Amino acid sequence: MFVQVIEGTTSNPTALKECLERWQNDLRPGATGFLGSTEGVGDDGEVMIFVRFADRASAMANSQRPEQGEWWDEVEALFDDSPRFHETDDVTEMRHGDEQRAGFVQVMEGHVADRTRAQDLEGRADEVLTAMRPDLLAMTTAYFDDGDYASVAYFTNERDARRNESSPMPEGISEQFRDWDEAMPVERYIDLRDPMMIAAAL
Repeated sequence: MFVQVIEGTTSNPTALKECLERWQNDLRPGATGFLGSTEGVGDDGEVMIFVRFADRASAMANSQRPEQGEWWDEVEALFDDSPRFHETDDVTEMRHGDEQRAGFVQVMEGHVADRTRAQDLEGRADEVLTAMRPDLLAMTTAYFDDGDYASVAYFTNERDARRNESSPMPEGISEQFRDWDEAMPVERYIDLRDPMMIAAAL
């Protein structure tokens, strides 16, 4: 899997959403290797566009389509400043359900202190989260070459997510999650209360 992440801020979230919907309807059918994407705007106008392709070659081929370039020119003009880009094929996934059902998406960003330890703890946490967090449908984490990461967590709804995140954990489990926080501390949260998930074309 290959992930592209585009971030920035916008003062016109409505126009941005219209552009994203147009990509879904008009450009997605020609995007070979497109696996899905998650987009949204946070409370302070933070834009998150998280796109998944089968591989780097598919992502590059999509970027080179003339219609993609024309569409991107329109999207880029809606950012308040120049958007920031990250891309990687170092990606992990947790799948507990269908992320297309998510009513609330939370993006977590930070810098990985210990990549090997983080991956081990993430793998062990997967089984625990399946049992303890029925509201968590899926999570995809992209690790970048500069040591930064972006995790996108898909929840059934914000109410259940907030309630369950504040529920006490058994002592052994809470220690495991503290270790995970130390290995890859979260430095920034973006809450997408009106997320847009685009699935791969059938």
